[in-house]
Amino acid sequence: MLNILVSIKQVPDTTNIRINPETGTLIREGVPSIINPYDVVALSLACYLKNQFGGSITVITMGPPQARLALKEAMEFGADRIILLTDRKFAGADTLATSYTLAETIKYLERENPFHLYLFGKQAIDGDTAQVGPGVAARLKVPVITYVTKIENIDLKEKIIILHRKTEKGVEIIKAKLPVLITCEKDLAKSPFVPLSEILKAVKSEPEIFAADGPVKFEREKLGLKGSPTQVKKVFTPELKKDTLIYDLSTTSIDEVVMKIIHILEEKKII
Repeated sequence: MLNILVSIKQVPDTTNIRINPETGTLIREGVPSIINPYDVVALSLACYLKNQFGGSITVITMGPPQARLALKEAMEFGADRIILLTDRKFAGADTLATSYTLAETIKYLERENPFHLYLFGKQAIDGDTAQVGPGVAARLKVPVITYVTKIENIDLKEKIIILHRKTEKGVEIIKAKLPVLITCEKDLAKSPFVPLSEILKAVKSEPEIFAADGPVKFEREKLGLKGSPTQVKKVFTPELKKDTLIYDLSTTSIDEVVMKIIHILEEKKII
């Protein structure tokens, strides 16, 4: 049987993002929140693997109290245990502090039963760093395989997994020893059919709450803003440049357009 850990994040719906012009920060008030889409893929994969091999799924997230709703939704994917890390001391964490907090929580959970697979989305759509999954793997000292598009085979007896990962040049087929952490691409798994019993179970469920004071023994200086060496000072929407060129290809040939672009680049001494 497989013991699976899934890490998810609640993010603002990107179609509704607004930016405060004075502070340069995202306006989250009144903006609908969703489970990060790539994390939904990780949940879907966990559900599929649990149905195929048996076992259990533990889902964790770090965020404000409202993130409990994302965890309740995760129950619909067959999660057996949901844990919310929420505390003001976690606030303002960059990817380094976030990976530390998640990794220490996973180490605490593994005192009871080690995980075979750690599933993360390839990136969060609000930050787009793709750093948290690999950061957690480094702290757990387990192999990490990013941008996974297919699980070809899992041999629990030999503790071997064979999978495909997307690269700039094509697809790599990798054989690795369990345990392993993978980050999931969008095509890795489809959302499963959710029976009514799981929906009712999700409605009634509540996550376990982990705070900075326990049950995990965190090093306080590594949490939240205090433990974050990188900080975003400003977020803004780029202005459309006035010299933007638009060509009508129905009246202008591609060759003419290419030559005009080359001429402009030469004038600007870019080429």
